[in-house]
Amino acid sequence: MNNASPLLSLTILTGASRGMGQAMARQLLDAGHELVTLSRSTSEDLAQAAATAGAPLQQWSVDLGEPEAAARRLGDWLAGLDAARYASVTLINNAGVIPQIAPLSQLQPADIAQAMRVGLEAPMLLTAAFLAATEGWTAVPRKVLNISSGLGRRAIASQASYCAAKAGMDHFSRSVALDEALKPHGARICSLAPGVIDTDMQVQLRSADTAAFPDAGNFAQLKEGGKLSTPEQAAAQVLGWLQRADFGEQVVADVRQP
Repeated sequence: MNNASPLLSLTILTGASRGMGQAMARQLLDAGHELVTLSRSTSEDLAQAAATAGAPLQQWSVDLGEPEAAARRLGDWLAGLDAARYASVTLINNAGVIPQIAPLSQLQPADIAQAMRVGLEAPMLLTAAFLAATEGWTAVPRKVLNISSGLGRRAIASQASYCAAKAGMDHFSRSVALDEALKPHGARICSLAPGVIDTDMQVQLRSADTAAFPDAGNFAQLKEGGKLSTPEQAAAQVLGWLQRADFGEQVVADVRQP
């Protein structure tokens, strides 16, 4: 009789404390998953839901505005794991920051730097640590899912930092995918736009002063027209994309595409 424990799918998720990240965390809580979240704050509700579901959960309280420390911690932790316990391992870079809605010339340097650290530097450092620590996991499928945005592909005024971070995420994903394609057991990577979601960010955008943010009316129309997904709907779509057999074949993608 084989009494070995069933293999788990390990997922590391950033930005799990609110919005779509929180919804993804909840949807990943089942007995077949082990979840590690990296967020500024931990959630007692999420811990209780994990206990109820019988899902292993670790919540790391980290500041992704200081990404080097978070990346070192992730790499060291992964290096100490037994790859034979896992059916798959996935990193989801979801965390991001929307800075003040204003032209770049009106922003404080610290705010610009924070948005770029959380939105671009942290995903790059975490991806590097993840790939390096799991390089020898040759029998375990490895995936990196970067949560991008349509605003990385279509710029708008008064959001230079956010647009730049997401555009950078798309392009670093393309480069890493080329790296991994040269390896016999390379990871698959995708930078995925999740569509327009009714989150705190959307509230900020549609409530902004039109003098500072010319697109405010367009975002208000999305809400009025019922064109926004709920965080739960978006989370289900994103996690469904992650399970596609062709995940990673299209490195820069959008959930609204077939």
